[in-house]
Formats: sequence, C-alpha cells, structure tokens
Amino acid sequence: MADRLVAGQAKEEDQSLDNNLRPRRLADFVGQDKIKENLRIAMQAAMQRGEPLDHVLLYGPPGLGKTTLASVIAAEMGVNIKITSGPAIERAGDMAAIVTGLRAHDLLFIDEIHRLGRPVEEVLYPAMEDFFLSWVMGKGLGARTINLKVPPFTLVGATTRFAAIAAPLRSRFGIVYRLDFYDDKAMQTLLARSAAILGVELRPEGMAEIARRSRGTPRVANRLLKRVRDYAQVTGDGVITGEVAERALALLEIDGMGLDQVDHQVLCAIVEKFDGGPVGLETIAASINEEADTIMDVYEPYLMQLGFLARTPRGRIATKLAYQHLGLPYKDQPAGLQPGLWQEKS
Repeated sequence: MADRLVAGQAKEEDQSLDNNLRPRRLADFVGQDKIKENLRIAMQAAMQRGEPLDHVLLYGPPGLGKTTLASVIAAEMGVNIKITSGPAIERAGDMAAIVTGLRAHDLLFIDEIHRLGRPVEEVLYPAMEDFFLSWVMGKGLGARTINLKVPPFTLVGATTRFAAIAAPLRSRFGIVYRLDFYDDKAMQTLLARSAAILGVELRPEGMAEIARRSRGTPRVANRLLKRVRDYAQVTGDGVITGEVAERALALLEIDGMGLDQVDHQVLCAIVEKFDGGPVGLETIAASINEEADTIMDVYEPYLMQLGFLARTPRGRIATKLAYQHLGLPYKDQPAGLQPGLWQEKS
C-alpha cells in the first residue's frame, strides 16, 4: 500500500515536492472554495477583534490539503505554527509541554488527532475552553490540583476518521470542515500551478490526462506530474502532451479512471473468482493476500465513489459499471442485492 502512486497517504518522496508546491496564502490554495471563503471571514473577524481564531477541525480523505490549509491559516493570521501528530504525543506531560511553549495566538496543528490517547485529550479540554492546564499532583489526602494559565491559542486538528474522535474533544472545535475530492477543473488548475513552479511545459491535453487519473487528490496529481515529467524528459523533449502523459501513465499501470493494479485485483477477485458477489470482506482479503482493514479503508472508498463496488447485507458486489470498465459482460444481481438498497454496517 505504501508504494502505490495513487495512494493519498504521504510518502517519503513527497516531502521535498510538497515543500516546493505547497501554497503559502489562501489566494494560492486551489479548490475547496466554500471552505476558503468561510475561513477568510472567520480569520478577518478574529484579527479585527484581536482574538485567536476558533479551534478548527479538518477532516476528509488523505492528500486533500489539511496540513497545507493549517499552514495557510497561520500565514494569513501572521502567527507561528507548531506541527505535531497524535501518535507522537504519548503522555499528558508531552501535551502540557507543547501547549505551555506556545505564544499568544499561536497555532497548534495536530495531524491524526483521532489517535490521541485519552489522558492526553483530557489535558486539552481546559486548555481549549478556558486556556489553562489542570492536573493533580500527589495521591490520596496529599493530592492537590494545580492550574496553570496558558496563552490563548488556536488548535487545528486534522483527521481521516472523524467518527473516531471522542465526542468531548469534537464538541470543543468551533469550526469544523470536511474537505472533499477535487473536480477535474480544480485538478487542472492545480496541475497548471505545479507545472509552472517546476518549470515543466504542460500542454492542455496532458494536463487533462493527468487530472483525470489523479483520483481528485492533489497529492496524487503532483506525484503523477513528477513521474510524467521524468518520462517526458527521458523519452522526448520534456514537453508533456496528451500522448506522452497517456504512455507514461500506462507504463505506471494507472488506467483512465485512476485505478492501479491493486484496484483491479480487488474488482477482478469479486468478478472472476466469486461471480460478481456477494462476497465477504475477509474472503476478498484472503484471495488477494491483503488485510481486510486495508481493503475497507484504502481501496473500497474510491471504488465505491466511482460506483464500481457496492455493499449489501451479504457482502460486496461488483456493479454494472465495474463490468463495463473491465470489459466483461454483466450478470444481473437479485433484486434484494441491487446496489443502493442496502448498506452493510462493516
């Protein structure tokens, strides 16, 4: 999974690329127009009042720009940003040290905030609401509570699993936004900006070809642009035309809908090995030698977004669109298993 070019999760190779292509200002941030407008108003109002921005929670699939948006907020507000992640904060004392190290109106960004431990979360509650830390020292009759004021700050949390955040923590965020997948127009605008920064000549046909296979995810689009740029440089004159992009992406085994080899394995397992389904998640996982949770969390969402896969009470089934994409004749499903009539809990 970590080696997939179309995976939204960050890879080591993305670090230098992201640093170069990441927008610094709200005006340069492509897509998510409604969120940008609402944030712009909230930030201006907070600055006019001389207050920190309300705590912000950003959620949605990986690779859509949650970390970038947090950095943009800090730049627009003219404050410092401290970046950390949920798994990196293991003890309540670690969180207390981070919060007490902030200056007035600073921004604290916590990626994967759903992975914070419960003791760490409890340190955050009073800090977010009343800007003080509270903890108990000692035990028994000698125990005493210590309260320490901290400067007013803004917490920006990011998560791919909104429901996994504890309700008390979730309720303390004043601004909550879901980042959606980008449409083709936004993806092409983003690719044009990235190509200009990288100094790549990207023709409209090549731009459309890369955008169409980027799964609506900026991180994937920039990653594919980098690979297609290398192909164009080695095999041609460095210009990314529609034909060059198509050949490069075919060599990378990414089809016209942005599906890679693993996506095809999932669909083909259901269609060819299990006659289109219904088939259980564990059975699919065993048939392609993959973890069931990985299939459900990583592969299924995009296949379901395209309408290629559906969940029923008896398991997963491949839809008519999946058969058409694979070039296979479609077998009608029983009425009770038609996609959209049922939703499996798992």
